[in-house]
Amino acid sequence: MSDNVSFREIPDDIRVPYQATEISGVRADATAPGLPHKIVLVGQKLAAGTALPGVEVVVQNPDQVAKLAGRGSMLHHIAIEAKRANPYAQMTMVPVIDLPAGAAATGTLSFTGPATAAGTIPMYIDGNRIQVGVSQGDTAAMIAANVAIQINAAVDLPMSVPVAPTAGSVALVARHKGECGNDLDVRFAANYGESMPSGVGVTITAMNGGSGNPDVAPLLAAISGSDRIRLVMPWTDSANIAAAEADFDVRYGPMVKQESHLFACVSGSFGSLTTYGDNRNNINSTVFWREGNMVAPYRLAARAAGLVSMRGASDPARPYHGMVLTGIPAPAERDRGTLAEHNALLKKGISTFKYGAGGEVMIEMVCTTYKTNSFGMPTKSYFKINSKWGADYFRFRWDALIAQRYPDFKICDDDTDFAPGQPMVSPSVLRGEAFGLYKDLEYTGQVEQTESFKETLIMLRSIANVNQMNAVMAPNLVNQFDVMATMIEFIN
Repeated sequence: MSDNVSFREIPDDIRVPYQATEISGVRADATAPGLPHKIVLVGQKLAAGTALPGVEVVVQNPDQVAKLAGRGSMLHHIAIEAKRANPYAQMTMVPVIDLPAGAAATGTLSFTGPATAAGTIPMYIDGNRIQVGVSQGDTAAMIAANVAIQINAAVDLPMSVPVAPTAGSVALVARHKGECGNDLDVRFAANYGESMPSGVGVTITAMNGGSGNPDVAPLLAAISGSDRIRLVMPWTDSANIAAAEADFDVRYGPMVKQESHLFACVSGSFGSLTTYGDNRNNINSTVFWREGNMVAPYRLAARAAGLVSMRGASDPARPYHGMVLTGIPAPAERDRGTLAEHNALLKKGISTFKYGAGGEVMIEMVCTTYKTNSFGMPTKSYFKINSKWGADYFRFRWDALIAQRYPDFKICDDDTDFAPGQPMVSPSVLRGEAFGLYKDLEYTGQVEQTESFKETLIMLRSIANVNQMNAVMAPNLVNQFDVMATMIEFIN
């Protein structure tokens, strides 16, 4: 029989005297929860790695990944960067072997000599410093042999020298097949004050010829659970990026609500990145420009994804401008884009880094690739990832409130006269809940203009389905302090 208070677990037909106390946690979560998510690393493993291809594995630290995917593997390097940026994040990886039909990138170092004085060769491979000693009188062949020994001794490098050098020529081969090897950087005397030993010269043939990327679709299908995904995407060919975007479009929908996002980084000139941006248009993807940086693009993507995910989980509205990619060397000034080029690329949906006076690499702007709506009209609605994640967070908080407080309530009109203890919900009750949530989010700096939200809020019982409540909400997400514009009118 219905009473003025309705319990979930205490029966109403017990005749024996008893004391029953039901405990409920519907009001226990008074604090603002963070947006639940996990960082997912997809990438290539080496044959030495013990992990099963296509199977998701929880990632604890880079040393574990070195065992599972192989030291010096793509996944090993990605894990190092992601964990350095966000060491306490929930993180998993899905490994894949090289595409059998692919080809590994190759490059050549051609040395000249002999050395007229002893010294040290400062060599950089993927940003890693390798120092090779040179004695006076060393010939080109001797120098090449020593260089090969040092490269092969550094087992964490993304390339090796599988064939002994001949006539002063060192043949470099990427550890992985695929396009990723084409972006591996090799240079000498890269920092101020460094130089080659007297009499020693080198000509670099850049890494090239890498082809064939694995298919990301099976890896996405292997990702389990309902947590939102922050994907580090190492393959930036159109087919793989489009496959990931399509997968995340489905997850973003109103029934799944697993709002996910991919982070990638692309090498190339300003012109090539302009073309790349023109061919992407999705709210779930962020692509950074690697403008002559010494480290591989997938390493930059992993570090940026870790930083952005960490801040975005705790405060979706706070800008990412100025977050430092600690330890990542900045590109030479001649290789950096201009302010005008950065601005133009942002309009194309390409995110950018900036560089400090001390050589720090920092995030400048994180945007999505979404630029035009379904009608082909330009839009800035999802330009910033802050806007997307701010809307995601509002949806998450509203859904969590309803699920927590009203999991098994009855529905009624506002003029229904029911006992206060009855589990009934009406439009006015939910309207009050929505307003209360908005005030909470205003206090935590996520939204503004509460009165406008209250005036435009619509909460109605459906006329098509008596068991359904319909709502229309227009949260005004706070903006980011990006620009300080000042006019100074001096007086003589």
